[in-house]
Amino acid sequence: MKQDIILAGVGGQGILTIANIIDYAAQKSGLCFKQAEVHGMSQRGGAVQSHVRLSDVEIYSDLVPKGAADLILSVEPLEALRYIDYLHVEGKIVVSRNPYVNIPDYPDLDKVLDAIKQSGNHVIVDSEKLSRDAGSPRSQNIVMLGAASGFMVLEEAILIQSIKEFFKSKGDKIIDMNIEAFRLGREAAGT
Repeated sequence: MKQDIILAGVGGQGILTIANIIDYAAQKSGLCFKQAEVHGMSQRGGAVQSHVRLSDVEIYSDLVPKGAADLILSVEPLEALRYIDYLHVEGKIVVSRNPYVNIPDYPDLDKVLDAIKQSGNHVIVDSEKLSRDAGSPRSQNIVMLGAASGFMVLEEAILIQSIKEFFKSKGDKIIDMNIEAFRLGREAAGT
């Protein structure tokens, strides 16, 4: 068993938080994992991506080869398109429909979403609305983790436990809000 995941977004969207939660869950599941990330100009809204590789046998490379990603999880639609050539022909794209418009010539959102729809098996989620429903617009990354969770080799209960572990220093209110964000995302994806 193996699963190759590309996480994509821009600085401040919590891409590395998602990666860390997945890493916790993989460790709790007894899986081998590798993670590599590129921060870019993350503090200025620049591209951030992480390669996460999970397997029941040793993994030798940190990077997902082009055409091999089983899952692209993107908190930003344009960033999903940046990594489309990494997607395996049977892979899944789980993407927020809410853009982070940080450039003056951001493309037409409908065209971006149409390109995602044409690229294969996809789920598009209104992470902005769902994060507000969960209690904080800062939880969009956890909404998206929830939306993608049904397509991961990791069990839902272990991902939830990993969320609790990751946010334990923030207190019960933050933990509960993030678990609700996860649940709403998972529900929105129909998994």
